[in-house]
Parts: sequence; C-alpha cells; structure tokens
Amino acid sequence: MSAFLHPGSGRALTLSTAAFTICFAVWTIFSIIGIQIKQQLSLSDTQFGLLVGMPILTGSLVRIVLGVATDRMGGRLVYTLTMLAAALATFLLSWATTWPQMLLAALGVGIAGGSFAVGVAYVSRFFDGARQGTALGIFGVGNVGAAVTKFVAPFVMIAFGWQATAQIWAGVLALTALAFWALSKDDPVTTARRGTRAPLRSLRAEFAPLKNLRVWRFSTYYFFSFGAFVALALWLPHYLIGVYGFDVKTAGMIGAAYSIPASIFRAYGGILSDRMGARTVMYATFLVSLAATAILALIPGLAVWAFLAVIFTLGFFMSLGKAAVYKHIPTYYPQNVGAVGGLVGMIGGLGGFVLPLLFGWLKDTTGSWPSCFTVLFLLVAACTLWMHVSIRQSRATLQAA
Repeated sequence: MSAFLHPGSGRALTLSTAAFTICFAVWTIFSIIGIQIKQQLSLSDTQFGLLVGMPILTGSLVRIVLGVATDRMGGRLVYTLTMLAAALATFLLSWATTWPQMLLAALGVGIAGGSFAVGVAYVSRFFDGARQGTALGIFGVGNVGAAVTKFVAPFVMIAFGWQATAQIWAGVLALTALAFWALSKDDPVTTARRGTRAPLRSLRAEFAPLKNLRVWRFSTYYFFSFGAFVALALWLPHYLIGVYGFDVKTAGMIGAAYSIPASIFRAYGGILSDRMGARTVMYATFLVSLAATAILALIPGLAVWAFLAVIFTLGFFMSLGKAAVYKHIPTYYPQNVGAVGGLVGMIGGLGGFVLPLLFGWLKDTTGSWPSCFTVLFLLVAACTLWMHVSIRQSRATLQAA
C-alpha cells in the first residue's frame, strides 16, 4: 500500500510539523519567562501555576472550534490565521506590566496551542488509514517546541529580558505563518469540495459523535498522556530549582532534555500503534506510568540522577500514549476528525492548565513538592481502570453476539 494517500502529503506533513513546533514553543513560553515575571511581581506558587496555565486554557478551549473550522474551511487558511493571531497576542504580551494584564495577555498567547487540532484535521486528510497513526505521530513531534523554548529562552531572557524574548518568539511565529501560507496547499477534501461546490455538512452532523462515551474516554486518556506532559514540561524547571537548587539556565536545559525525547518518540508511538494496535500501546503507557508516578510520589528523597531517570522514562511512555490516542480518532470517526480530535485535544490541553495550577496549590498548602506526582498517580490509575473495564465489556458484548 502506498505510504501516502495524495500527492503533496509529504510537504503537508513537513510544513505542518514545523509550524506546530513553533506554535508549541510560543504556547509554553511562560515556563521560562514566567520565572522572571514571578520574581518581578512577587507571585506565589499558586499564582505562578495560574500564569503558566492560562495559555494552556485558551489553547485547549479553542481546539474544538478550530477543529470544526478546519473541517469546513480547510487547514491551510485556518492554520495561517491561527498563527498570525497568536503572534500578535505574544507581541502585545511584552507591553503587559500588571498581574491582570499578564493573565489577559497569556490568554491570547494560548491561541497558539489551538494549532494542534488544525494540524491533525489537515494532515489526516492526506494519508490512508494504515499510515495515519505514523503521520499523526510525526506531526505530534512538534511538541519538541517546548524543548526549544526551554533550551533557548533562558539565554535570551537573561541577555535581553523577558519582554524581548516574547517579541522574538512573536516575530518567528509570524514569519512561520507567512511561510506556511506561501508553501502549503489545500488538503484534498477542501480542494474537491471547492471544485464541486458541495454544500457543507450541518453543525449538528459535525458534533454528533461527541455524544458517544468512547470519545470522552479517549479524551480522558489524552488528559493524562498529553495534559500531564504539558504540565510537567511547564512545572519541571520550577521543580528542579525548588527541590534540587538548580539555576534557571540548568533547569531550563534539563527541561529541554526532558521535552525532546518525550516529543520525538511520539512519532515512534504512531508507528507502534499502526503495527501493534493503539490499545496495546495504551496499556504499556498506563502500566509504566503507574510505576513511575508511584516512585516519584512515595520516595521524595530521590537522588537527582534517579529522579531524572524516572521522569525521562515517564515522558517516553507518555509520548507513546499521545500518539496511540490519536490513532483511534480517524479510525473510529473518519468524517469527524476535526470535531472529535478538537474535543480530545481540548480535554488534554485542559490537563495542561488544571494540573500546574493544582501543583502550585498543593505546594502552597502542603509544602510538599512530590504531591504533584501523587495527583498524576491517581489520574493514571483511573484511566487504566476505565480502559480495562471498557475493553472487557466490549469483548463480552462481542462474545454474546
């Protein structure tokens, strides 16, 4: 079987992945500049958690809207407009001086996170079912943008300040939007629709699959595999500074080292999902994550090398799980990838908002840094139980039939 469903699929995947990398770098910018802002405004850990989580909130909530818009208007247009809007908001962030202004600007920056739903719907239309897991896994490698920010932003921020960092990131995103528009082409579905002038489906039809409990189960999986990844990507530099006494440069570089493999191996997760089945990959993700979060929660005095070994293992299996969740969507809902993918991405992104806020509140309330991993252990335990029960019920139904 051909690796590609349509001509131009390789270019679409390359451009989309590159654009998503820059979007993700902008989306997680507060993980670094937020540290300087925290000092400047004398913020508590709870306030810091809220600040870094605000872009994640916006980027999550807009995903379902952008996903449906992509299904109806085409990914090339929606992707470009999303990047330009996020670039403008990021530039305006550099002029914020008060806590309310920071929160408002952070909401605008979060539009960059909505690009994921756009890219999933756009890319999936270029590939056949046997290769969609691999293609979407490669696209998801754009998560490495978090590592780009963690590795580069500390040096830029120390040299020029957080305001200049925001302006530079905004400029790069705007240039990326223009390059994407110039080099990309409309997806085959949008091109065919334009040629035949076929009417758009009703919004009722677009959102109909969201009534299915399976969609919400996939969303819960993604709340952990993606939401917890984003939360840890945002929280890890702060955690390393607070627990192990690293400076911001070292903490940022370690955070980047965590984010890079946890992002790149998402492509491998897509390949495994195509070859072994997404369900098998999800079982492996959840079981290893249970062990890793239990170790991190129950052994607070881990040596730094042991902590890093466990957290890197956790990130690796999260990356596999992220790809496996999205392998399900075009398989079960081929006509509603935008809506379903948008909802799943929204719920997953909300994990990236809620969890850092919860981490900060628990730290302020209990004084315990490892309390964040107790939360993750309970979350992955719930996901594992729900998946296992659902699979057993499905098998029993098939046997009865």
